[in-house]
Amino acid sequence: MRIVKLVLDHVTIVRDNFSLNANGEFGEGVHLISGAVGSGKSTLALAMAGLIPLQSGSISKDYIGQSMLSFQFPEYHITGITLDEECSSWGCEPEKIFSSPDLRGNKDRSPFSLSRGELKQFYLSCILNQHYDLLLLDEPFSSLDCESKKVLCRGLSNLTTGITLIFTHEQAILPRVDRIWEIVDGILLDRGNLPGAIRRWGGAPSLIKKLITKGQVPHNISYDDVVEAACRT
Repeated sequence: MRIVKLVLDHVTIVRDNFSLNANGEFGEGVHLISGAVGSGKSTLALAMAGLIPLQSGSISKDYIGQSMLSFQFPEYHITGITLDEECSSWGCEPEKIFSSPDLRGNKDRSPFSLSRGELKQFYLSCILNQHYDLLLLDEPFSSLDCESKKVLCRGLSNLTTGITLIFTHEQAILPRVDRIWEIVDGILLDRGNLPGAIRRWGGAPSLIKKLITKGQVPHNISYDDVVEAACRT
């Protein structure tokens, strides 16, 4: 049986005056990598994608064929003149992408006629319409409004295979995940699987921390899980 796996073996990344140390194994499932702005999340994502060199250590990938790095800013991904061309460039079925009320009848529009939030939602829909053995999402919630964040979370919850890594400092609306990691003082820390990881998560949103102090630990970190825990108080 082939098991996809991403292994960071005593990795050190140095960029200017910043250094990041990472060691750990990522298996199939959805992983949250949290950290403050400037903590090194994007740097780690680039290294995992093989786009920047390592100072030391190694990154190995077992049975990982197709992979994707989603950048924070959607403009970096655009190659088509129209939304229809852009959709086709991702290999997506237009019927699925343009069934959304926001996009219906807009196939011939320029991608750059959309707001940044609309463009982000569009290309994330294209990404989630595909299968990747390794999916790296750098700040996928940026530029999205609350409803769009919830739509993204539902899409992420439908991923059943492969390794999905979500690099974000989002604090309000998050998807259910299988494992939590966080970057603190230039070191990647493994907080473990859910739900136990929640108690060890130093960068947990303030509402989750408040629920923990009340003894009402959410089963997971999604909006629905947090609301359910809050209703137990």
